[in-house]
Amino acid sequence: MLIRLRHMFKHYTVGVEQIRALDGVDLDIAANEYVAIMGSSGSGKSTLMNILGCLDRPTAGSYELDGHLVSNMSAGRLSRVRNERIGFVFQSFELLPRATAAKNVELPLIYSRDGWFARRTRARSALKTVGLADRMRHRPNQLSGGQKQRVAIARALVNRPAILLADEPTGNLDSATSEEILALFAKLHHDGQTIIMVTHEADVARHARRIIRMKDGKVLSDLPVEKDPVAA
Repeated sequence: MLIRLRHMFKHYTVGVEQIRALDGVDLDIAANEYVAIMGSSGSGKSTLMNILGCLDRPTAGSYELDGHLVSNMSAGRLSRVRNERIGFVFQSFELLPRATAAKNVELPLIYSRDGWFARRTRARSALKTVGLADRMRHRPNQLSGGQKQRVAIARALVNRPAILLADEPTGNLDSATSEEILALFAKLHHDGQTIIMVTHEADVARHARRIIRMKDGKVLSDLPVEKDPVAA
C-alpha cells in the first residue's frame, strides 16, 4: 500500500475552543490510484492534504508512505520526503515570474541529491510530457493560464514523485482549459502516476476514479466514481 493512515487526528486550539480538523481518519491509497478529496470549508480536506504532503504533522495517529512511517520523522527527513517523493500542484501555479519555464521546472532538482547534474535534461523531458516542449524559454507572463499550470505540473513531476498532490488545480482556469488539464491528469494516471486531488467541484472530482468526501474531520464516504452520487 502506498499510503496508509491510521487513527489520524489533528486538533487546533483557538482561544478556549478546540477544533478537530481531523477526527480519527483511516485511509488507504494504493499506487497508481487517482483520488479526489471533496468537502466544504472546514471539512478537513485541506488539513488531510497538508498531512499527506508532509507539510503538517498529526496530533495523533500514524502515516506510512511507501512503507516508511513519516508521521514521526525529523524535520530534515520530512523535507527530503517532500522534495523527492511528493509533487505539488497549486491553484495559483506558484511560478517564479522572472524564470523561464525550464528554470521553474528545474527548481526541485536544485535540492535533490540525485537530480542536480541531470536537471536540464529532466526539465526538458517533464515539459515535453505536459506538451510544452516549444515553450521552455518562455517566462510566465508569456504563457496562458493553462500553460502556466502545465509548467507547474511539469515541475511537480520532475523528481519522479510517488504522489502528485493537486490542490484545486483548475480553480483559476476557464472550463475549456480545465478540461485540458484534467485530460493531462488522466494521461499521467494512465501512465502510472498516483494522483490525489483536492477539489470542491463535482464536475472536476468525477474525472478521478475514486472520491473521498469529508465532513467535520471525518471520512463521510469513500466510493468509486461510478457509485458516488457526486459523480452522477
